[in-house]
Amino acid sequence: MDPFAALSQELSRLPGMGRRSAERAALALVRRGASAIDPLCAALTAARDEMTTCVKCGALTTKSQNPCRLCLDPQRDHALLLVVEDAGDVLSIERSGAYRGTYHTLGGRISPMSGIGPGELALESLRARLDEGGVRETILALPTDVEGDATASFLAELIGRAHPEIRVTRLAFGLPADSAVRYSDPLTLRRAIAGRVSGAQGG
Repeated sequence: MDPFAALSQELSRLPGMGRRSAERAALALVRRGASAIDPLCAALTAARDEMTTCVKCGALTTKSQNPCRLCLDPQRDHALLLVVEDAGDVLSIERSGAYRGTYHTLGGRISPMSGIGPGELALESLRARLDEGGVRETILALPTDVEGDATASFLAELIGRAHPEIRVTRLAFGLPADSAVRYSDPLTLRRAIAGRVSGAQGG
């Protein structure tokens, strides 16, 4: 396989990057030459060597700062714990500027069709964080589709049984049906966080 085809193929593996988009991106890189390719290679190498996920919340961080800055920030409200599907959701919510609590990343959602059950999610670490005490509200920021709803209901019941003193809420209006947090714009997320509702029922 020639280098251009190999580059296009690797780019096409990225989420949201179809074959034609990958070819256009590859062509742009090749045309610009070293001025585009060298910084990209450096950034990819740095991401490979330095990036990881936070041992506490699962958000993206560097190996030199783990736990992450969000977990260590004394200015954040550590009594609020927002549960998300993956690290991309944390980035989206932080961009909205509407939330100043802490996070917990599940690493997925319950999906029997994909063979993902509760055992594949970061539930033990969630239990451990809640057992430490100090959390007064857990906000479920999960997709508004069937799997997201099922995961939210499971978590609400799990938390309610173990810690009835903790309020469980879910992002409310503003999130379209069958949507994920990371695909929502900052204004929509601010409204959804401000209008969160009790229990696992969103909408």
